[in-house]
Amino acid sequence: MTAATPTLDDLLEAAARGDDPRAAVAAVLKETYAAARTRAERRLSAGAKGRDVARLYAAAADEMLGALWTVATKVLWPVSVVESERLSLVAVGGYGRRVLAPYSDLDLLFLRPAKATPRSEKVVEFVLYVLWDLGVKVGQAVRSVEECLALSRTDMTVRTTLLEARWLAGDEALARLMINRFQDMVAKSDPRPFIAAKLEERAVRHAKAGAVRYKVEPNVKDGKGGLRDLNTLYWIARSLAPESRLGAAVMDQLLTARERRISDDAFDFLWRVRIHLHLIAGRAEEKLTFDMQPEVARRMGWSGRGDEPAVERFMRRYFLIARDVGALTRAMSAKLEARHQKTAQGLSRLMTPFRPARRKLEVEGFWVDQGRLSIESQEVFTTDPVKLLTLFACADRHDLDLHPDAFSAVTRSLSLVTPKLRRDPAATRAFLDVLAHGQRPYRSLTIMNETGLLGRFLPEWGRIVGQTQFNMYHAYTVDEHTLQAIGIINDIARGKLKTDHPMASEIVHLISDMEALMLAMLLHDVGKGGERGQLEDGAIAARRACERLGVDPRRIELIVWLVRSHLALSDYAQKRDLSDPATIRAFAELVGDPERLRMLLVLTVADIRAVGPGVWNGWKGQLMRTLYDRVNALFRGEDVASADPLADYAALVERARLTGAAAEAVPTLAVEGLPVQTTEISIAAADRPGLFADLAQTMAALGADITDARVATSDQGVVLDVFRVQDGAGLPYGQAEPRRLKILVEALEKAARGEGRIGKAPEPVGNARKAAFEVRPVVMIDHHASETATVVEVSGADRPGLLAALSRVFNDEGLNIRSAHVASYGERAVDSFYVVDRKGRKITSEQRIDELKTALEAVLDRRAPAPAGRKVASARASARDVSELGRRSPRAKPVSPDAQPR
Repeated sequence: MTAATPTLDDLLEAAARGDDPRAAVAAVLKETYAAARTRAERRLSAGAKGRDVARLYAAAADEMLGALWTVATKVLWPVSVVESERLSLVAVGGYGRRVLAPYSDLDLLFLRPAKATPRSEKVVEFVLYVLWDLGVKVGQAVRSVEECLALSRTDMTVRTTLLEARWLAGDEALARLMINRFQDMVAKSDPRPFIAAKLEERAVRHAKAGAVRYKVEPNVKDGKGGLRDLNTLYWIARSLAPESRLGAAVMDQLLTARERRISDDAFDFLWRVRIHLHLIAGRAEEKLTFDMQPEVARRMGWSGRGDEPAVERFMRRYFLIARDVGALTRAMSAKLEARHQKTAQGLSRLMTPFRPARRKLEVEGFWVDQGRLSIESQEVFTTDPVKLLTLFACADRHDLDLHPDAFSAVTRSLSLVTPKLRRDPAATRAFLDVLAHGQRPYRSLTIMNETGLLGRFLPEWGRIVGQTQFNMYHAYTVDEHTLQAIGIINDIARGKLKTDHPMASEIVHLISDMEALMLAMLLHDVGKGGERGQLEDGAIAARRACERLGVDPRRIELIVWLVRSHLALSDYAQKRDLSDPATIRAFAELVGDPERLRMLLVLTVADIRAVGPGVWNGWKGQLMRTLYDRVNALFRGEDVASADPLADYAALVERARLTGAAAEAVPTLAVEGLPVQTTEISIAAADRPGLFADLAQTMAALGADITDARVATSDQGVVLDVFRVQDGAGLPYGQAEPRRLKILVEALEKAARGEGRIGKAPEPVGNARKAAFEVRPVVMIDHHASETATVVEVSGADRPGLLAALSRVFNDEGLNIRSAHVASYGERAVDSFYVVDRKGRKITSEQRIDELKTALEAVLDRRAPAPAGRKVASARASARDVSELGRRSPRAKPVSPDAQPR
C-alpha cells in the first residue's frame, strides 16, 4: 500500500475505537480515498491523457476496496479455509477495464462457490454499506460460478460485463475459476448472437440519446460517436478472443496502425471530456450541455482564434472525433464481416433477410455485396479517381447503402482528390447528380461527408465540417444542419411534406433550375465565422466553389445571390409589418423576379425546418405565405395598397362584434391549443395607449412565458394581439393546470378593458443553460422601413417578463405600438415594433431616439442570475445566422459593432 492508503493497523484501530466499526472504517477510508482522487484530478489538470487519468480513478477505487475487504474478511469476520465460506470480489464492466470517471458506478461481483452463508451475507452487507456511506454508487451482484455462467449464456448484458471481469480481492482462485470457465465458454460459442445483440443495443442507445451524431449538446458516453460506440467494438473483439486483454488479439488483426491511432486519440479525448464533465457537475453527468461546454473547453486548454471562440473550436474538435469513431466502426465492421463471411451473412446485417451474395453493376469495379455497394479493391479509385464521386451517384441511383469495405477504401483514397479532380467535368456531373437529382441526397451526402470526401472535393465545405454555433437555437452542427436542409428540399419536391408545406410543395415544381437551388442550399452557410460576416464571406466562397465546378456564369450569379440573401425572406416575414406597402415594395426590389422569389421561399422553408425539432410552425408558414403572395402579386402588376392586418382573423373579428367604432369594440379572447408546444391567445379590443404593455405584464405576472407574439391595428382603431405562451416547464400554458389558463383569460379581459394592472412579474429564475451565454443587446431604429411608423428592433437575452418590460418603455416614452413582431430563439429574443407618437407620427427627434435607445438597452441588459449551487462559465453566444435573428435589418444601424452577427 502507498503512504496515503490506510494500513491494516489503522483500520483495526479505527474499527476498535467504538461500537460502530462501519462508521469508523468509513471515516478513515473517506479521507484516503478523497486524497487519491484528488491526485488523479491534479494529473488531469497537468495535461495527462484521458485514459491514464481514468485508470488513476480506478486504481484509487482498487486501493480503497482492497483495504475495506481486508477489514471485513480478516478482522470483522475472519474464517479458516472452508470451501463453503470462499468469497471473492470481482470488478466487472467498465471498472473491470480499469477505467473510471470520477462519479461512475463501481460495478462489483461478489463471487461465492455455491449457496450464500451467513458470513458471506455479512461481508457483502458491510462492504456495500461502507461504500454507500462514502457516497459511492454501486452496481452489484452476488452470484455463484454456475449462476454467472448460466446467465451469460442467455443474457448478453451479463456476458458483456463478464468479458471484462477482473479479480480485486478475496479468493483469487475462485475468481480465476469463473473467469477461465467463462472465457472457455465464450470461445466455443457462436459469436453472432452476441454481436447482433450489441449492434441492436447500439441502435436503441442512439435512438434514445439522438441518432444524429452532430447534435450540438452530445452525450459523451451514450451518444453516436461517443465512448460506448468505441467500447462496443472492443466488446465484439473480446467476444472473438475472450482470453485476450481488451480483445487486443483481434483488434491488432482488424485495425491498421492509423486506425489504432485514431482509436487511441478518440478514447483519450472523450475520456478527458467525460472526466471534466463529472468534476464540473459534481456528479455523473454525461451530456455536454451548453452551460458545460465553455468550462470544459477552458479546462482542456482551448482558446479562441480570430472570430471563432474557444468553445466553438473545442466543440468542432469533438464532432470531428465523433466522425472518426463512426468511420472506425464501419472499418472494423467490414473486416469482421470478411472474417466471418463463411458462417454469417454479415455482422451488421444479422437482423435482415438473406440477400443474394454478389452481383456486378454497370460501372466497372462496382458490385453489390449483401445489398450494399462495394468495390473490387482500392485500385478502382487509383486507376480512375473520378469513381470516388461516381461511387455515390451509383449508390443513390440503385438506392444502396455503402459497404464498409467501400467506405474504408474512400477514406484511404482522399489523397487522390487533387485540384485536377475538383475541376473534372465528370466528377462535377456525378456530384451534382447526387445533390440535385438523387433519390436520397441526405443519405448519400452524409456518407460522403463522413468519409471526408465531401470536404476534400469541396474545400469550402471542409471548413464548416463539425462547426458549431454556440447558441440554443441551432440543434445541429453547421454541416449536419445543411445536409438536413438538402434532404428537406428533396422531400418537398417528392411530395412527402405536402401537409406541412402545401405552398412550397407546389412552388418547387415551378423552379426551372434545381441544381442552382441545391448548390445554394449546400453553400448557404459556408461563410460562417468569416471576417466579413456570414453573408458576404458566404457569397465569396460560393462564387469560388461554383467557378471551380464549372458552373455557367449566369447561374453562378443566381447562386451567389441566394447565398447572400438567404436570410432575407424570414427577416421580412417575421420582423416586418406585411400589411405595409413599403415592406412589400422593398422586398420585391430586393428579390427582383418571380424565379428568385420561388427559390428563396423553398430555401428558407428548408433552412428553418432544418434548424432543429419544433422550430418550424404554422405561424411562420402563414407569414411567409402572406409575404410571398403579396410580392408575387406585385410582380404580376397588381396594386399593393395597404392590406387589412386583421384580414386573416375574420372569424375572430366577427366574434368580437366590431361595429367600426373603436370605443364600442368589446374585448374578446380566443384560446387555441397548437401542435407546437404552445397555447395561442388572441385578443381583440379597442386600442389605447399602454394596452399591449398591460397585456404583456399580465401574462408575465401569471407565469405565462411569451414565445411569440403579433400585434396589428385596424383603421377603425381596433387592435388584435395574438400571443403564443408556455408555462415554466416549456409546455403549453394551461395544459397541466387548466385552472391557470382560466385565471389568465379573466385577467387579460380586465387588462384589455383597462381595469387596473396586475402585479409585477416574478423575478426570473436562473437557468443554467441560458446563463452560459453572453448575449449582447442590440437596438436598431429604422426610419425608412415603413412610410407611417418608426421601426425599432431589439435583440437580447430572453427572459420571462422581457416583452412586458420593453413594451412598458414605449408607453413611458409616450409611444404607441402600431404593430409588433415578437419571437424567441433559444437564449435570444428578437422583437420588432412599429411605433408612433401620441399624434400618430414617426419619431424624428435625435434626443428622443437616444433616450429610447438608452431605456431599451437598460431593459435588455438586465439578466437572470445563474442558478444557486452551480458555477456557470458564460461565453458569448454565436449570432452567426441564428437564421432569422441577430442580423442587420435593411438600412438599420446597430448601436455597437460588437453587436453585429459574425
